[in-house]
Amino acid sequence: MGLPPGYRARQELMDRDRLRRTLARMAHEILERHPDMANTLLVGVQTRGVPLARRLARLMAAAGGSEPRVGALDITLYRDDLTTIAAHPVLKGTDIPGTIDGRTVVLVDDVLYTGRTVRAALDELVDFGRPARIALAVLVDRGHRELPIRADYVGKTITTARDEIVQVMLEEEDGEDRVVLLEKVKEKAPTAGAGRARPPAQRARRGVRR
Repeated sequence: MGLPPGYRARQELMDRDRLRRTLARMAHEILERHPDMANTLLVGVQTRGVPLARRLARLMAAAGGSEPRVGALDITLYRDDLTTIAAHPVLKGTDIPGTIDGRTVVLVDDVLYTGRTVRAALDELVDFGRPARIALAVLVDRGHRELPIRADYVGKTITTARDEIVQVMLEEEDGEDRVVLLEKVKEKAPTAGAGRARPPAQRARRGVRR
């Protein structure tokens, strides 16, 4: 994944090893609160929430639990800014295995920002049934919430500026595991007098030696 135009890397938040350790910790936390894996479903929000959910499921199985089922949620048509993103948005598909009625559903996403993506995910999820409870797991919480939404499981909490970007790269989607904070490149202010021609008399005097 390349850098968005006009941005540069400010700070590496996670390298490959730290990301894997973070997911292992989150998997243990989820397993401690929801030991009944047969009644628990992990649902990743497209795109990078899906491979994160699959990794968490495998890590939970490796930690001694049974591997929970994993689903995928494409919230595109539930976004409150749908009319502004594209005339023909690309859909990546929703796949909810079995019923969610009476089950614990853990929504998984890469970055929690304003909370609007999570709101859209909740709206779509309840169209599939009535779960016993819904929890939220995110790799990075960057703040700036616009809705009363809080994650139950957080890999890393950071303070960001609104014009910064948290770029999550995963092996399954991007060929590498890495999380980077990007900052906007500031345009250089023109130097006072730059590009201004000197008067002819001034140019002539500078060429005279006394």
